[in-house]
Amino acid sequence: MSKSMSKSQLHALLAEKSGRSKKEVSDFLDLLVTTAYNEAKNGGEFSLPGLGKLVKKHRAARQGRNPATGATIQIPAKTVLKFRVAKAAKDAIL
Repeated sequence: MSKSMSKSQLHALLAEKSGRSKKEVSDFLDLLVTTAYNEAKNGGEFSLPGLGKLVKKHRAARQGRNPATGATIQIPAKTVLKFRVAKAAKDAIL
């Protein structure tokens, strides 16, 4: 398995490919991430075409089991954040 790209490596690559400075690329990516967080928090989802979508979902309360004791426990309802990969990304990678 290959090593993942670091944040600084991503900024350098995007700066080189786009002809922009690393500072401009860094500012843009920070703005993109902030926008994604705000949209997912307030609107429930944020879509990045061709890559995927951040979706805020409500998970209902359910019964669970303590693996150590085997006792049944109640797991409370909560809101979770999921990332749904776009079909175009799946087709390009897989």
